[in-house]
Amino acid sequence: MPFTLFHFGPGATISLLLNRHINVPAFLLANVVVDFEPFMVMMFSLSYPLHGYAHSFLGVTALCSIFGYALYFFRGFITEFMQRFFRRSYSAKRDRMVISSLLGGWFHVLLDSMIYYDIRPFYPININPFLGMVDSDLMYRFCAISFIPASIFYFGILVIDRYRKRKVS
Repeated sequence: MPFTLFHFGPGATISLLLNRHINVPAFLLANVVVDFEPFMVMMFSLSYPLHGYAHSFLGVTALCSIFGYALYFFRGFITEFMQRFFRRSYSAKRDRMVISSLLGGWFHVLLDSMIYYDIRPFYPININPFLGMVDSDLMYRFCAISFIPASIFYFGILVIDRYRKRKVS
């Protein structure tokens, strides 16, 4: 997506729905890190595809494996951020952060592969079987509307957390 924020709607929806199984910050941040590639291409007018190696499953696997592992070293900051701004308890486990980062990166590539002709998700194979599965306008609307269920899931999680805390007290 030209604006990586579009990935937050569906990314937040999926990660919050699966929050007991994946690391939500790692999943969401992996969606962002993938778009540094087109950002750099646009920013520096590089002679490089807008969606290059990082927008392939092979490239994003390498990128997000390293990224997920690196995130583990920032777990203290992430924990404080989650507690302060999202009112969520947070537990960082290295393996879960790496796997969640991988899932987030793969999800990003899958979404972008449906609407961008220059993406080769199965690089080095030069095909994109996902292209055209969804109209780009529909994809953008889907991504924007996805903030609604993400918000519902988030507030639902907060209510459940509050209920559990009262029940324990």
